[in-house]
Amino acid sequence: MSAKIAVIEDNPDNRFLVQALLEDSYQLQEFETGKEAVRSLGDDPPDLVLLDISLPEMDGTEVLAWLRQQPELKEIPVIALTAHAMAGDREKYLAAGFDEYVTKPILDEDILIGAIEQCLSERS
Repeated sequence: MSAKIAVIEDNPDNRFLVQALLEDSYQLQEFETGKEAVRSLGDDPPDLVLLDISLPEMDGTEVLAWLRQQPELKEIPVIALTAHAMAGDREKYLAAGFDEYVTKPILDEDILIGAIEQCLSERS
């Protein structure tokens, strides 16, 4: 069975792109806000989370902190999927506890898929 990935992204165009890139290989759960995600993830935990940083109500770093506090969710790999691509951002988000970091816009799907595959193989 294919891995289940939670995509937490408020931009419909970005969700559509991620869906187009990944839907043939993975089961996808989509969430538009961090609050929506935290209400649902405990009921049906994914194998991996793709998490936007700039979300309304509860941003990506807050969602990550919440995930890491949940005993049944804290080991799930979380990839920052973000337009924050300034010098030092990658290091900042990895230091904050993200397992990997992929910038938007996604120009090379192999970078995203490679990050997912690496995180999933390290978990198993």
